[in-house]
This record gives sequence, C-alpha cells and structure tokens, in this order.
Amino acid sequence: MTDTANADLIQLARSLQSLDSEKAHAESEQLDTLSPLEIAALMNREDQKVAIAVQKVLPDIARTIEAATKALRRGGRVIYIGAGTSGRLGVLDAAEVPPTFSAPPDMIIGLIAGGEAAMFQAQEGIEDDAAQGAEDLRNIALAERDFVVGLAASGRTPYVLGALGYATQIGVQTAGISCNAKSPLAQLSGIAITPIVGPEILSGSTRLKSGTAQKQILNMISTGAMVRIGKCYGNRMVDLNASNKKLKARAVNLVAGLTSCTSSAALQALLATKWNIKPAILMLTSKDAIDAEKAIDRVDAAKGHLRKAIENLRS
Repeated sequence: MTDTANADLIQLARSLQSLDSEKAHAESEQLDTLSPLEIAALMNREDQKVAIAVQKVLPDIARTIEAATKALRRGGRVIYIGAGTSGRLGVLDAAEVPPTFSAPPDMIIGLIAGGEAAMFQAQEGIEDDAAQGAEDLRNIALAERDFVVGLAASGRTPYVLGALGYATQIGVQTAGISCNAKSPLAQLSGIAITPIVGPEILSGSTRLKSGTAQKQILNMISTGAMVRIGKCYGNRMVDLNASNKKLKARAVNLVAGLTSCTSSAALQALLATKWNIKPAILMLTSKDAIDAEKAIDRVDAAKGHLRKAIENLRS
C-alpha cells in the first residue's frame, strides 16, 4: 500500500471509532466466558432495546411509508439498495412482497452490492465502490417516479452513498436507514431514519441489533405501503393469489368469513370472478345482485380499494 493509502486507512479507522455501532459493549466484554444461556439472555436483553429505538423514529418511518405509497400510486417502484447484511435484508423484504400481496415482482426491488451472488457469499469489498451503486440504479432504468431507500447500518457505505447521490441528482425521492447519528447517509437522504440501537454485543457485528432494527423498519415500509394502495381489507390479504389448492381453500374461507356466506356461495363467487377475491366479496356484499363483470369494474373504479368499493356500492 502507498503512504497515501495507509494514511487514508488510518483516518478511516479513527472515524469508525466514533460510531455507536462500532464501539465496545460494556456488558459483553467477557462474552467468550459466558454460558449458552447467558449469551442468549444477554442478546435477548439487547434486542429489547431495538423496538424502543425504532419507536423513536416512527414519524420518519411514517413519512417513508407515505413516500413509498405515492411512488407506487404513480406507477413507480420502491427500490431498496444496500451492501452486506443491509443489502440482504432489503432483498429479503422485497422478495416477500409478491407472495404476500400478489404484487408484481418489480413493484418493490432489492439491490445488493455484488448482485445475486452476494446474497449467499459475502463480497464485502464491492461496498467501497460508489460508482457501482449509481450504475446499479442506472441498470434498472431508475426514473423520477421511483423511490429509493438506502440501507447502511454505518451510514457511510460508499456503494449506498453513490446510489443515493445519483438518485438525488435525477430528482428521485430518497430515504436512508442507518444506525449512527448524523451519518453521511442521513445527511444525504430526503428522509433520514436513524434508530440508535447502541454498540453490538459482538463489537462491530451490525447483523445483530442494527440488522434487526432495519428488518423491523422494512417490514413497516413494505406492509404499510401495500396496505395504503389497497392490498388488504381490515387485516385480511384480499389480494391473495389463489395459485394452488391450499390457497384456493384459504380464499374460500376468506370470502365466506368476510361476507358471512356459506363456503359453497363463496366458491361460486370466486369461480365467477376467476378467483379474484375482491370482486367476489363485492358480489356477496351487494344488496342488489351484481355479476362478476360489474363487481370487477367497481373494484377497478375504486383503484383496488375494497373498502371504498363497498362504500360506493352502499351510497
């Protein structure tokens, strides 16, 4: 390494010392002497702090849910981008949206530094490439109608900063999730979500509390946005994709339960709507009998919101 590279490395080492996520944890200094139960108990105590830290940033999470919702309503996408553990958590959350909400696979996208291979084998060096973060967004044709969420526990990962810098440059709204106060990511993001979870019991291992905090927040963002665009009725998944026998049986129970009808009546409505749950419910809710085609049209007119379609039917 050159003298300049050495100096840069020393400077980076000193700057890391100031991060909460990198500091030594006082209660775990003798971690390697603890029994299995003591290790589990210590981790459990620390994990309880995560929910409290996340609670303190709920207003910022709510703003992010609303921004994600607006992007989806205008035909845009929500894009999570991160490296290492943070990137994997983004990919995981994005992958769970289609089966849960029958959403298109490109509605919420997860990008990780190093691509698909990095999901299964760590490629930590790639996180230092800021230009690659921007390039990965270009490769998916990032547009102004999209919404980008950067994920970096440290709040300083070059790959993520490069991505958000590019997104901001072309007018895309952004949010950033980090676990260190006043981080570069927080300063760069349009919405900064910064749960301060404190030092990890295994110093610097941000897959622990920091990762748990990020996962909780991603759950809120994706679920909240899906709810807001009409993917549920009450707390039921009325956009369920009845793609096999078990899911068809679940759809029958769902329609019957929400309309207080028999299973046979629910099945007939689902068959008429080609297993489209929302219009099936609307058919069985209407005082004046409406056919499947009209029910589908009414749900479409309500932009997919079943509650609104029912209210319109009754007004």
